[in-house]
Amino acid sequence: MPDVKQELTLEQREALLQTLKTRFEKNMDRHESVEWNDVQTKLEAHPDKLWSLNEMEKTEGEPDVVSYGKETDTYLFVDCSKESPKGRRSVCYDREALQSRKKYKPETSVIDMITEMGIDLLTEEQYRELQLLGPFDLKTSSWIQTPSRIRDRGGALFCDRRYDTVFVYHNGADSYYAARGFRGALRV
Repeated sequence: MPDVKQELTLEQREALLQTLKTRFEKNMDRHESVEWNDVQTKLEAHPDKLWSLNEMEKTEGEPDVVSYGKETDTYLFVDCSKESPKGRRSVCYDREALQSRKKYKPETSVIDMITEMGIDLLTEEQYRELQLLGPFDLKTSSWIQTPSRIRDRGGALFCDRRYDTVFVYHNGADSYYAARGFRGALRV
């Protein structure tokens, strides 16, 4: 999370909460046992999380609640846009990969963006769980958290869904494509 405290105006908060509520109610199959009023109460108690959700929304991630953890009393929001969020594509994996490019550098990296947004990059397990809720990334792909044993050798992992199957692939961490972005997760 950035050192500067990020806050939304009252109007921005109200608009975001309405957007999230509408999406929540439209997609009850993602969170059947969760009540919107409980989610909203939790969100209102954590303005920093609302700011992060707004960043997810601004980059077209369409965040929605996908689970509730009773033990931790937390809701998990994940980007539920059908394709990898448009505002987060054409980025390499991390700062090291970005700096290693000699030509045609992208503007930023996945790790820089998630840090600025205050969210987490999906793990492979989270990506597979998301795919149980519907078909995502049928035309795009999304970077996922990469184990250090792979990243230390210059690689990074990404996923997509083709032929009704989730695939995990590898690429050079410095690569970037117009059809590859990333999906984020946020616990509230």
